[in-house]
Amino acid sequence: MTTTLRTQVGILGAGPAGLLLAHLLHKAGIDSIVIDGKSRDEIENTVKAGIVEAPAAEVLAKSGASDRIYTEGQKHDGIEFHFDGQAHRFDFQNLVGKSVYLYPQHEVLKDLIATRIRDGVPPLFDHLAGAVLDAETAQPRIVGTTRDAEDFEIIADIVVGADGSGSIARIPVVGSRGGFFREYPFAWYGVLVEAPPSSDELIYSRSDDGFVLISTRDEKVQRMYFQCDPNLDASTVSDEQIWQKLQAGVSGTELKRGPIFRKDVLRFRSFVAHELRKGRVFLMGDAAHTVPPTGAKGMNLAFSDVLWLDQALRSFFATGSEALMDAYPTNALERIWKAQHYSYWMTTLLHTTPETTEFDKRRALGELSLLTSSRHAQQYLAEGYVGWDYGVDDWD
Repeated sequence: MTTTLRTQVGILGAGPAGLLLAHLLHKAGIDSIVIDGKSRDEIENTVKAGIVEAPAAEVLAKSGASDRIYTEGQKHDGIEFHFDGQAHRFDFQNLVGKSVYLYPQHEVLKDLIATRIRDGVPPLFDHLAGAVLDAETAQPRIVGTTRDAEDFEIIADIVVGADGSGSIARIPVVGSRGGFFREYPFAWYGVLVEAPPSSDELIYSRSDDGFVLISTRDEKVQRMYFQCDPNLDASTVSDEQIWQKLQAGVSGTELKRGPIFRKDVLRFRSFVAHELRKGRVFLMGDAAHTVPPTGAKGMNLAFSDVLWLDQALRSFFATGSEALMDAYPTNALERIWKAQHYSYWMTTLLHTTPETTEFDKRRALGELSLLTSSRHAQQYLAEGYVGWDYGVDDWD
């Protein structure tokens, strides 16, 4: 037996993008069903990064999803760059009058899931999509199987792939064409540490040995990274080697040590799908694009996709016009490529590669010196880091 469900918008993925889109559509009176192959517990308790840009925080609060980011998130008014033995601070408030919030992504997910439950339309967890069919018809379908091995089918007017970098929805949208892709010759070795923050704000460090990032999760847990070979086995590095590598990357800051309870290697990729729409099927978030984590753009960029697609779908269901749905790829891609550039710029500025020459090292120091001595250059960094305005006027 196959369970058949009918809705206006079928959404693959109970991540920030899929859940926020469902929330905004619900406010407009548009039905949706959100599915995810993971359980609610898995989604809410997988610890993830969490720098939330100013406009993304505003969307969460003003849409009624949650204002907890303002009451429980850590407001950061700047960041530090360490290089050539010195520390340099970028004062976001002074430069652009905005801040960012350290608010882990799993907390955003808790807020959005609670909102869907509050509104009486909880996501369908443990529902693994197998395929998206009939993309170019008026009734695309999602077919899959629950964790209890029961088949299901969702018939919708619109299907949205927000199911991450392994998206099932990419298959009907881009097929074998894939997308624009770049893989970097380095990775981040990341650790979670049971210790209070070593710094009030994030520290980005560049040295001849590579990159170091000192971040945090909350008052009891720090998240730290150093540049490594992408093929490194995380289990082969001792705790003392980790601390030596991290401490060597910061200037004038003594790191607060504690038990390391997680080690992993995070590979770097940039990707933009060749197409964001095929018929009645759309891609957004990590299903449409991925960026290196250096510029903290992942979830924040996904919110831009959500606002443009929300606008397009509301217009479609209100008037029957597909004009804004046709415009969605162009509208979304403008910010996508801006974010791709910003993430690439920060990544290449702060990392070394096996091919880095002495000229390259000195040139990078020259760029960092320019960046930290010019207010105009600092404003460019700050504006991109705190987040460009979304440009969608009627999302609330």
